[in-house]
Amino acid sequence: MGFEIAEDNPSPSTLIFTYGTLKRGFSNHGLLQDLMRTGDAVFRGTYRTIDNYPLVCGPYRVPFLLNLPGASGSNRVTGELYAVTARGLTRLDELEGITRCHYERLPIMVEPISATGDGEGKACAAEAYYAHRSYAAEMWKRNGKRGYVVYGEKEAKGYVKRKDRPQNLSFLDQIHVFVSSIDGN
Repeated sequence: MGFEIAEDNPSPSTLIFTYGTLKRGFSNHGLLQDLMRTGDAVFRGTYRTIDNYPLVCGPYRVPFLLNLPGASGSNRVTGELYAVTARGLTRLDELEGITRCHYERLPIMVEPISATGDGEGKACAAEAYYAHRSYAAEMWKRNGKRGYVVYGEKEAKGYVKRKDRPQNLSFLDQIHVFVSSIDGN
């Protein structure tokens, strides 16, 4: 699943496609900045998915990529690609709650895009943090089976940082409350 990068980083790296708060200009990008400072991440460019995927917002405007390729109402999602070392991957996995079933890291095919939005290079295998399979279908239903092309400023409006969310429920509990309120109440 990993993809070895020989260029500016001599240690094996995994290509990670980011689509939400880890991107430049968003609340969790500080972690990637720290990883780049220590040599544990390298920015590779702006990329988009080869297949259509649902990109939705959950509780507190948290973005979720759903592993439902080709779902009606989904789009080719635009994000950023980073080459990340094993040490950096451990930190990203912790942020994304891999062991707590918040997200799961799985393969995805992406291609670079130019400033004009055209493909400018070959597709490559990467990995992305998808909403955990235990609630992904419900998240898609809750969002009216309509996804975003990009998680931008408009989509992030109203995002609540983890430290500012209610602490009496776990994040998974917050997700289950969100998806159980199909009518939005």
